[in-house]
Amino acid sequence: MTDIASLATLGLLLILTGFAIVFVAAIILLFSSANAEKKARGGGVIIVGPFPIVFGTDKKSVMVLLVLSIALMAIVLLVYIFSNYFWKG
Repeated sequence: MTDIASLATLGLLLILTGFAIVFVAAIILLFSSANAEKKARGGGVIIVGPFPIVFGTDKKSVMVLLVLSIALMAIVLLVYIFSNYFWKG
């Protein structure tokens, strides 16, 4: 039971850390954009199964997100393959 509880605690801490990072990044972006008159660039990725759906405001942002999402899918695939290989035998 303690292993499951510690994994649940670790998962909750990772989720809370992610929310904190997003909150701090949004505040930093808000203060940095208030001083400069630059256009905002950005985009996002929605991963449905193994297929990334990439959207963005310019081609450079989309290309960076596409490369990162492909790298993420490759890492997930490698972890899946190696975890099955090591846990089976």
